[in-house]
Amino acid sequence: QVRLVESGGALVQSGGSLRLSCAASGGTFSSYAMGWFRQAPGKEREFVAGINWSGVGTYYADSVKGRFTISRDNAENTVYLQMNSLKPEDTAVYYCTANRIATIRADGIDYWGKGTLVTVSS
Repeated sequence: QVRLVESGGALVQSGGSLRLSCAASGGTFSSYAMGWFRQAPGKEREFVAGINWSGVGTYYADSVKGRFTISRDNAENTVYLQMNSLKPEDTAVYYCTANRIATIRADGIDYWGKGTLVTVSS
């Protein structure tokens, strides 16, 4: 059983930056593809960014491409999401995920964290 704990969510002004972290425990971290999803109030959960087990392969939603960067440290069992040029529409609860294969689909994912709230003020 893999446990994922997100941190780093905060209130930030439009144009600002935040770095989210997700610490994993209870499994072989380097065997999982990791991802970030988000859910805004009244909206469905959506894919944000993903990274393969080695960290070489990354992929992003069009809405965050060029602004967000996902990375991982397999020695520290941690995945990060660097978020720059934040916009009010980025406001959401951000969830960390671990899955045996890389995916952009929310259904069927092996493990989810409980989320961290990011609020971007205009």
